[in-house]
Amino acid sequence: MKKISTKKLAFAGVLCAVAVVCSPFSIPFGASKCFPVQHFVNIIGGVFLGPVYNVIVAFVTSLIRNLLGTGSLLAFPGSMCGALLCGLMYKYFKNLPLVYLGELIGTSIIGGILAYPVATLIMGKEASLFLYVIPFFISTFGGTIIGALLVTALKKTKALDKVFLVSR
Repeated sequence: MKKISTKKLAFAGVLCAVAVVCSPFSIPFGASKCFPVQHFVNIIGGVFLGPVYNVIVAFVTSLIRNLLGTGSLLAFPGSMCGALLCGLMYKYFKNLPLVYLGELIGTSIIGGILAYPVATLIMGKEASLFLYVIPFFISTFGGTIIGALLVTALKKTKALDKVFLVSR
């Protein structure tokens, strides 16, 4: 059995807290609330936590936001797909531009398409298959820019490498 890293778990909790506390900053669009903060959290988590922890952060954040009424059910497919692709891109390629591209594709295209059955079957909204791709992309693009700036700064200063005691 793999040992759970206390430092990773604590950092995942901090990322969840940041995403939830910043959840009032959202852009409503139809049944969805575009939430750029989740995208930079996905990028930071993908680089410093990996795909498994990052998907858990996205799920927990979406769950808490829904329970507090600051999110929608559409947060689940978008944030989790983006988190997974960010983590996988960094884990296998160690290439930051691919991480950013993973967030854009995972959240806006894959998550936007997966939002369709959630909106129609669970939320009872009328929607087309690609309705959420453009608004998710707009939200994701802004969050990805912020995430790219933060990850670049954290990498350059080696701030989180000191916390995790590894050079990634």
